Amino acid sequence: MTESPSTPGGMRRKPRQARSQERVNRIIDVAEELFISQGYSATTTNAIASRAQIPIGSLYQFFPDKTAIVQALALRYEERLHQRLAILDNPELAKLPLSTLVEQMIDITEQHFTENPGYYAIFMEVQGTLPEVQAVGDAADAQLIRDFATLLAQRQAELDTADYEAIAFVLVKAIGTLMWLSLSQEKAFRQRLVAETKRFTLNYLQSYFS
Repeated sequence: MTESPSTPGGMRRKPRQARSQERVNRIIDVAEELFISQGYSATTTNAIASRAQIPIGSLYQFFPDKTAIVQALALRYEERLHQRLAILDNPELAKLPLSTLVEQMIDITEQHFTENPGYYAIFMEVQGTLPEVQAVGDAADAQLIRDFATLLAQRQAELDTADYEAIAFVLVKAIGTLMWLSLSQEKAFRQRLVAETKRFTLNYLQSYFS
């Protein structure tokens, strides 16, 4: 069965009833636990269905394979982060010092990674091997770039639209990469990398918004 444009990720179909949505959530929750504890490669759809206490046929009603499940999990991670960063979608922030904006943006991202340890544990294993998962991350980054470019334009630095988009692109990609790399470090050095990311971001923005 081909994926419907209305279905999220690689799901076969979108749940329409609360009971179906609860079942989908349970599948994703259990898959997350198994991916973290056993690894993505070692986890099977049968193991997911068994742990979720649902028939394997019910799992396949929503997910054609394991890739679709991890794709849905990636989408959930990205949606959670986007919801957290939605606080930045506020014209009033354009009036705040750049240091405040940077602190909020990076602290929100750091908190997201801390509260979702599976993000690194799972995607460190599958990165570069599952284009479906990479597509989810690319789409999430594209949305963040658009949102941040809009926020920067509200600071009225008299730059061109292309400038705001380029600045937002550099920041989203640089912050994302540095925060991702920090997750593999010891706690003390991870905190240092977060602080250095804030310093880099603030200095970069100040070069445009003095």
